[in-house]
This record gives sequence, structure tokens and C-alpha cells, in this order.
Amino acid sequence: MTTQSIALITGGAQGIGYACAEAIAESGARIVLADIKEDGVRDAAEKLGNGATAFVCDMSDPIQITSLYDQIEKDIGNVSILVNNAGVALPGDFLETTLEQFRQVIDLNLTGTFVSLQRAAKTMVAKKIKGSIVNMSSINAQVAIPSIAAYCASKGGVMQLTKASALALAPHDIRVNAVGPGSVDTEMMAGVNANPEAMKMVMSRTPLKRIAEPKEVGDVVAFLASDKASYVTGETIYVDGGRMGMNYTC
Repeated sequence: MTTQSIALITGGAQGIGYACAEAIAESGARIVLADIKEDGVRDAAEKLGNGATAFVCDMSDPIQITSLYDQIEKDIGNVSILVNNAGVALPGDFLETTLEQFRQVIDLNLTGTFVSLQRAAKTMVAKKIKGSIVNMSSINAQVAIPSIAAYCASKGGVMQLTKASALALAPHDIRVNAVGPGSVDTEMMAGVNANPEAMKMVMSRTPLKRIAEPKEVGDVVAFLASDKASYVTGETIYVDGGRMGMNYTC
């Protein structure tokens, strides 16, 4: 990674996205944040400093995504590091989940990731940029929670999209990986954090007996984005405190 690298982090206004931006910025990349939250993303860029730039974008809208890349390339330069982090869960009863709600999650978490990844890759290929793309998956790509069926489906899709795009882009020296967090101390976990019984359930399935800090996810993303992971592509690394490997006998 060089000081000329431009890193785009979607969903970068807070939580894991902002932590990814902080971690990647330590390596000297210029940070570009995109988020649907206008005030939040501008505040985040100002907090990061060092030339960080904010763009408002609905990452579920392919037209806005395309316009985002056009604007970045016009105003700043070509993206060589992409973190597809924007996502939503929308929990609810499985039998009561509407098709509109299901599509809302898929449109952002999976379709938005595909559109962003493809658009970034097109420029990387055209400009012969040795790029690195990191998608945000989840342990729910492999395990499931019935109240977030659409989220589980979307993150399973992200895992497979990561593999397929890594194979497609390897001849162009573009690496594509994913990170699958477990329970992380973010806004998405706020309801669980406030519920002792829910937290007890989470801890019963977490060998390290704590939830992660966003920085712990951001650091893994930064590693995958860097040249230190130069021979890693098509992988999903789970940052879950040991949960994925836990047998019921433990």
C-alpha cells in the first residue's frame, strides 16, 4: 500500500466502516467514505482528517453507486482499495417478513455489493491497477438466525460473490476477500447489549466470552487490503471470538 492509494469504504460513517477507515488510514491511504447518512459521513471524514473525503450515497441504488465512482474518479482519482461495508439487518418474525423488506436487505447487502465491486473492478482492470477489495460478510453466511433470514441470505451471497469475483479478477492482479464478523459492539448490537438474557445467550456461544470492538474487525480488513495479504484471495476470515468452530459439546 502506498501513499497514492485511494481507499473507498462504504457505510463508513460509523461502527465497523469507520473502524476500517481508521485502520487503513494508518497505512497512508487517502480515505473516501460513502454513506447514506449525510451528517454522519461528513462528520466522520472531518474526524479522520488527512484529506479524507465524504460522499452521500444510497448503496442499494445502482445509479447512485455508478455516480459515486464517476465523481470519485473525477475529483480524486481511481480507487485501488474498496471495502464494501454498507449493510442492514431489519430483524423480524420470519412469517411476517414482507417481500419488500426481504428485497430491501438483499438490494443493499448483496446487490449493492455486487454493483460496487464490479464498478471498482472495471476501472482497476482498465487502468491496470493492482487492487484489493474486501467485502463485509458475517458469521451468518454459515450459521443462521430465523429473525434475520434476509440478512443471512445476503451474507451467504456475499461469501459466494467473493469467491466468484476473486477467480474472475485474479488474472488482473485484483484480490477479493471478505471478513465475517461475529458479535461486534455497534449500533446493530445495541438491543442485545441492553438485554442481559440476550447477552447471556450470545456469550454462551462465544468462546472468548466477549463481543468484539469495531477496531478488531477493522484491523483484519486493513490486513486483507494491504500487501501483507498479497497471496490471499477468495477467502472469508471470520472475526468471531471462536464461535464458528464451537461444537455443541463445548
